[in-house]
Amino acid sequence: MTRERIAWIFCLLAAVALSVRATTATSARDEDYAFVRMIVDLQRMVGSNYVKQVDPDRLRQAAINGMLSELDPFTVYVPPNRQEDFDRMLEGTFKGVGVQLNQLDNGQIEVVTPVDGSPAFKAGVMAGDVLLKVNGESVEGLRLPEAIKKIAGPIGTEVTFTVRHATGEVVDLKMTRQDVVIPTVRGFNRESDGKWDWYIRDDPKIGYLRCTQFTPETFDAIKAAIDQLLASGMRGLILDLRFNPGGRLDQAIKVIDLFLDSGVILSTRGLNRPEQTVRATPSGNLPRFPIIVVVNEHSASASEVVAGSLQDNKRAVVIGERTYGKGSVQEVVPLAQNAGELKMTVAYYYLPNGRCVHREKDATEWGVEPNIVVKMTEAEQLRLQRDRYEAEIFKRPTTKPSTQPTTQPSLDPQLQRAVDTMTALLVFDGGPVTQPAN
Repeated sequence: MTRERIAWIFCLLAAVALSVRATTATSARDEDYAFVRMIVDLQRMVGSNYVKQVDPDRLRQAAINGMLSELDPFTVYVPPNRQEDFDRMLEGTFKGVGVQLNQLDNGQIEVVTPVDGSPAFKAGVMAGDVLLKVNGESVEGLRLPEAIKKIAGPIGTEVTFTVRHATGEVVDLKMTRQDVVIPTVRGFNRESDGKWDWYIRDDPKIGYLRCTQFTPETFDAIKAAIDQLLASGMRGLILDLRFNPGGRLDQAIKVIDLFLDSGVILSTRGLNRPEQTVRATPSGNLPRFPIIVVVNEHSASASEVVAGSLQDNKRAVVIGERTYGKGSVQEVVPLAQNAGELKMTVAYYYLPNGRCVHREKDATEWGVEPNIVVKMTEAEQLRLQRDRYEAEIFKRPTTKPSTQPTTQPSLDPQLQRAVDTMTALLVFDGGPVTQPAN
């Protein structure tokens, strides 16, 4: 076969391929236009012929919600009148009652966690509660954005939740909407002057940080607290991420990077998102000291990344229960003509060992599995949250774990195991905190 004939055949095949691609693109565009025309025709027919007058904006919103309901609960449309509140939430400030919600596969709306110190928290809303009603109106069958819309309202007004606790008890909880701006890093207890006591045990000197959420101020707050602890002779650190719903991934990455001088922090990938890998940097690391991270089934998203990454890099021991499994990356896409925003899942988080954090339907592996599993009952968790609230907000005295062997069951078995494990590590090590290698 001559070169000219080969070249002619190649050009013919290329032309056919381009023609098929153009035809496919044209066909897809025609289908899109036909779909839009059908939606518009349906809306007009309903508006003209339905037995009662219907708000066209509600029909449009229902059409959008119906399409997105086929996706995960974290992909939502944010209309223009909700953008301000949504953007405030991303920045760690809230105008409302301060509660993190999730929609389960069965449609029920579950409380991932109330924001610590928020009106919802003070009213008695608990992690794991199922939201049944808002102001006496049932939320059964509603999509998460619709339920959130019912909860929203002007600052200073009251809203009542009807929730079913994990114990089965159904209660009405009244709260007042307000601006919720809460520090996310807390110590073990408050001193008499209101400052944090960052030590959970004085001999050996074990520091304690509880991170309630990852917001723009979290990294700076954690760094400042650890610097203070190191200056006073801390030998080991317990980082409590229980009931932490996540938040800003960039803050979580900066926190992880504090403790690592090399290695993979995490990676992300999706259908149309090439894999991106974040690696630790050697600059700005803290001295090397033992770390224990405490998690439970309400630790989600960015808190799972911190626990899992430090675990995979052999930098921390993880104690508690398997985490929630919310490992999806959302992007906020502004829509044309100021039509609102689309918060859309575009990728999943993967830990350094390759595990996907996100829990998909029928999954057998998800989240972070602790090195040491310590389970707590719902009643113990309820008592723990109430005790922490009283210790932190009302400044009532608490008793640190004794330096003597524990003879009675601890009110917080997960934290007690963390203290006992850290004490054993420090006794075994016997040396001071060491500076990181250059």
